[in-house]
Amino acid sequence: MKDAKSRYRLGVDVGGTHTDLVLLDTMSGELLVEKVSSTPSNPALGVLNGVAKFVARGIPADAIEFFAHGTTITTNALLEMRGAKVGVLITKGYRAVQEIQAQARDGNLFDYFYSKPTPIVPQSLTREIPERSDYLGNVLLPLDRDAVRNAARQLHEAGAESIAVCYLFSFMNPEHEEETRRIIQAEIPGAQVSISSEVLPRIREWARLSTTLLNAYLEPVLVRYIDHLNKGLDEVGVGTQQRFLMQSNGGVMPFSAAIAGGRTVHTLLSGPAAGAQASAYLNEKEATSGLVTLDMGGTSADIAFIEGGMPLEVTEGVIARRQIDVPALDMTTISAGGGSLAWIDGAGFLTVGPQSAGAAPGPACYGRGGTRPAVTDADVVCGYLNPNYFLGGSQTLDVEASRNAIKTEIADKLGISVLEAAAGVRRIVDMRMADEVRVFAAKRGVDLSTFTLLPFGGAGAVHAAAVAEELGMKRLLVPPRPGAFSALGLLCTDVVHDYIRSELRPLADVSPEHADEIFRVLEKKASEELVAEGMKVEDAMFSRELDLRYTGQGYELRTPLDGLFNGRLDAKAMVAARDRFDERHAQIHGHAAKERSVEVVSYRLRLRVAVPKYVPTLGVAPAKPRAVAEAIKGTRTIYFDGRTPVESNVYERDGLDIGIVLNGPAVIEQFDATTIVPPTWSARVDHYHNLILERGNA
Repeated sequence: MKDAKSRYRLGVDVGGTHTDLVLLDTMSGELLVEKVSSTPSNPALGVLNGVAKFVARGIPADAIEFFAHGTTITTNALLEMRGAKVGVLITKGYRAVQEIQAQARDGNLFDYFYSKPTPIVPQSLTREIPERSDYLGNVLLPLDRDAVRNAARQLHEAGAESIAVCYLFSFMNPEHEEETRRIIQAEIPGAQVSISSEVLPRIREWARLSTTLLNAYLEPVLVRYIDHLNKGLDEVGVGTQQRFLMQSNGGVMPFSAAIAGGRTVHTLLSGPAAGAQASAYLNEKEATSGLVTLDMGGTSADIAFIEGGMPLEVTEGVIARRQIDVPALDMTTISAGGGSLAWIDGAGFLTVGPQSAGAAPGPACYGRGGTRPAVTDADVVCGYLNPNYFLGGSQTLDVEASRNAIKTEIADKLGISVLEAAAGVRRIVDMRMADEVRVFAAKRGVDLSTFTLLPFGGAGAVHAAAVAEELGMKRLLVPPRPGAFSALGLLCTDVVHDYIRSELRPLADVSPEHADEIFRVLEKKASEELVAEGMKVEDAMFSRELDLRYTGQGYELRTPLDGLFNGRLDAKAMVAARDRFDERHAQIHGHAAKERSVEVVSYRLRLRVAVPKYVPTLGVAPAKPRAVAEAIKGTRTIYFDGRTPVESNVYERDGLDIGIVLNGPAVIEQFDATTIVPPTWSARVDHYHNLILERGNA
């Protein structure tokens, strides 16, 4: 029987406007939700405020056995360029790599004023170190230890808080980088050092350097944050050592792993990844047939696709114009949230974002001093939100403040009514989200007509039907607690670590024994790190992949080896890997070159340790479901087009029985979110208490 003293599991998601907390009672299966204002100056305070609310409700802090956390702390630090002062050590003769970067150019190809992003490390903090290994890892020039000592002292005196080390071909032979770290830490005790052979041991010099620089730039920020959060959790009585941080790949890692071993860069999509993971885990049927997730929060909207039951993944990406090549869920983010500000640009056009009102002061209707209109203000003016039932009535929205802000900043300048201006703001933000989904789908060959749109976040279900109509989608699935869905996702995932080792060689020249030895080395490293993190190796599951490409290609494809071998790789498995690569290439690119030779670029290993997860309960429809009319708690006038008033029924979501069906127009309210059912749409409650919206009246 479960020990009552350790019965709760807590998931926390820190957003730009609100911090969401979901507490699972493992004995009863009950979920408790709290939503508090985020504290941008120190996000840990918002987390601790939410924990204190649970304690005030009678939850013993020492009964929380598991704490999982999704955060945008590193993402925001990068976006706002608030990272540490970094120095870099690089192989002599290669100090210009950061200036040259790569041949690829982001943004508009026809922009005559294009310039590359400002380097994270200026040349004044770059030091060249005499050393050299060749492409096979053979040492051509020994490491100049005195040069490392002098460089470390100089960078320390210049105020560098963190040092990145990136030597040529260190992914083949890491000894020089590892020795460099030891020298730096002996010279400067407590120094934070990121080495590329640990952060990203793979080919492509700029991608490896960029990812290592980002790790060095952000690691001090994350270390300070986790230290503050750890102390705060100890002070409020949350004594569990099972404290985990969400990663970009949809898995979690212990706090200890996040601040060591070059894993800071794995947290850059920590926040949005949890929602995509929850979508796949909790909606198995829809995830198999296809889901588009729309996580619309206070500052942004995050979009992901789920096919075959799993979120799509990438191994290369760009965040804030910075190259970062680590495994991550394939997601895109746009500045389209409830706090996105509406304004008139220099040409006189109505624009929404990218600026956001954030948590402080927030939209004008929050009454915290904000005077500029945001998307939430438009939702209030159009009648979508109940000003007296925001966050279950814990916060009252100022409708007049919203009207005045929209009138002053938009309506008067355009010569239109306040309602028309508010509807215009909504139309723009809905179109932007739809356009982003459409482009994202086209790039990945997704047929949206067969997919279900799954909205969550505080504002997702308010805008989802309009987005679906624009995309020609006919079905929505709104989870039971959409406003806290990402926090719930933290209770739906495993511990996951990814490892990689590059070694470019023709597949035909790679013996099964050689490939197996490389994987064994990666597994040994993974096992050692797992033990250091306080987990058991026997609980771990390993999966292997090869990055393969046709000879001469400039890109490769991840090719899973699952099911191709038993215990050790053999010749049959290597042939099957080639066949699987051809199939994947044809599936993704529309053709396969079976007559061409294939190269191995990298070896990948994924470690997964299963942890207890939230299990949704299958509900039972009552023998005599209440009539739809009995669930109505009132009516409200909504302006869908900014001109025509539409009288809509208002329902309390918790009062809707399983199996109940209602026709739009309707507003379904709950503590953490509002769902809009437009005219010509219907909604029903399924056996998992999801709201299923479909085009066409029932």
